[in-house]
Amino acid sequence: MAESQDQQQYQEQSTESNVTTIDDDGDDDYTDRFFIQVSENLPSLQECSDFVNDPSCGAISTFVGITRDNFQGKRVTKLSYEGYVPMAEKELHKLCRQACQKYQVYKIAAVHILGDCPVGQASVVLACSSPHRRDALHCVEFLIDTLKARVPIWKREWYDGDDAVWKENVEWKNGKEERVMVKENGE
Repeated sequence: MAESQDQQQYQEQSTESNVTTIDDDGDDDYTDRFFIQVSENLPSLQECSDFVNDPSCGAISTFVGITRDNFQGKRVTKLSYEGYVPMAEKELHKLCRQACQKYQVYKIAAVHILGDCPVGQASVVLACSSPHRRDALHCVEFLIDTLKARVPIWKREWYDGDDAVWKENVEWKNGKEERVMVKENGE
């Protein structure tokens, strides 16, 4: 069976080095290895897993972010996400390229919902394939942490009684984790 040109290129890179060199301008031969979507219709974990599955890889690692029903003693009813889609998808492409530079991965899926996300439903799905598990696991961790820090998607958390709070993601400052919340009335 003949290998695709992408698979040959990937295998050559894998044997030469664990790092793939990709131009920062976005003009690379790797974007067909990325499934990126920011929309109201979130692809399923199975769709993302199917996309990254490849016979040259022995590992698929995934992360699914789910809306939980509580936060600091408050009952959460839903999350609402807003984002600037062209910029968010461009930033996700950059993250995927960086992940390919950092880890030996073959394909990546990175999808995020916009709009309402009820309790128990997925808001973000990440998946990647790699010849070996360690790169796949570390890649998914890198993707979720960096996505939350850089991609222009904003989260509003809704509580019982229609109270809501716009939330910033956890950021690292001076070596420690801080969470910032902004109340509706500006407090």
